[in-house]
Amino acid sequence: MTSKIIEISKDGAERWTAGQSLQNGGVITERQTARVGVVGLGHMGEAFARNLLADGHQVWAFDRGPERVALLVQAGAKPAAGFSDLAACDFIITALPDDTVLGPAVLDPGGLLDVMHPGAIHISMSTVSPGLSARLADAHRARGQDYVAAPVLGNPDLAHSRKLFVLAAGDPDALARAKPLLVRLGQRLFVISDDPAAANLMKLAGNVLTATTLEAMGEVLALLRKGGVDQEVAFDVLTNSLFDAKVHKTYGGKILNEHYSPAGMAVPLAVKDLRLALAEAERTAVPMPSASLAHDRLVGLIARGWADLDWSALGLLAARDAGLPSRLPIANDKPRQS
Repeated sequence: MTSKIIEISKDGAERWTAGQSLQNGGVITERQTARVGVVGLGHMGEAFARNLLADGHQVWAFDRGPERVALLVQAGAKPAAGFSDLAACDFIITALPDDTVLGPAVLDPGGLLDVMHPGAIHISMSTVSPGLSARLADAHRARGQDYVAAPVLGNPDLAHSRKLFVLAAGDPDALARAKPLLVRLGQRLFVISDDPAAANLMKLAGNVLTATTLEAMGEVLALLRKGGVDQEVAFDVLTNSLFDAKVHKTYGGKILNEHYSPAGMAVPLAVKDLRLALAEAERTAVPMPSASLAHDRLVGLIARGWADLDWSALGLLAARDAGLPSRLPIANDKPRQS
């Protein structure tokens, strides 16, 4: 069979036949399925695994929480009790929270580096530092393995509905082999660079822009609310005139409706992302005063006991600083009196 990469339409018209392993150097070919390990079954990892299963792939699921693995097994995945159970996988997707988790999962003895076979591809969809991404790429290359960084822009709801924006970077051949999987996990795949670290920097930059937008929207909505402007009218004007981007509409809607729980992006993860971005800014001598402010405001949410809220709660913090009460019960909510 002649090897070729299949471009799958959004309606899933083209599929692979289950039960065949990859051949021809690890390229997904017609009528074939991929063997994919998914490590980390939080909100995002679970969505990736379910979508891969829906596309007919063989999926091995690993997580420290056995209940999460059990849910995926019910959906058709194979359970992985440890990394060694992923040895036959042609692709391993990691969806882990930060450097302190992803690094050891790959580099420690018995980690993915020791388990993956030559030619297998590690696709890291985690938001981690560019420095760690570069180290992982070097480590995999030394073992004859491949590494693709593919963090995403979007929340768990978008992950389930395949509406994420995937930011991919890595060796062009590895990217070509991973592409049929990645295009099915989101609405658009952006190829950033052949340097994996560039995708992680792009992701951090996107999160900085979101955080600063949330801070600004929170302040503006608090100003308008305290000035007596109806919040629904204010939101309509802002998001249907000059500020009609997805971030303004989606997260501005959360601020308007005080819909901060359950969190799509919990505050501590947002703090981590801003911290990583500021570290890169310091390393490259790029002043980012707005990012520094947004970071400190996110830390302020944690200080008030709101660590479990969505990062759009920057709007809640702005309202509280203005002495505005909440319409909904929120734990540890003590508005400052004006």
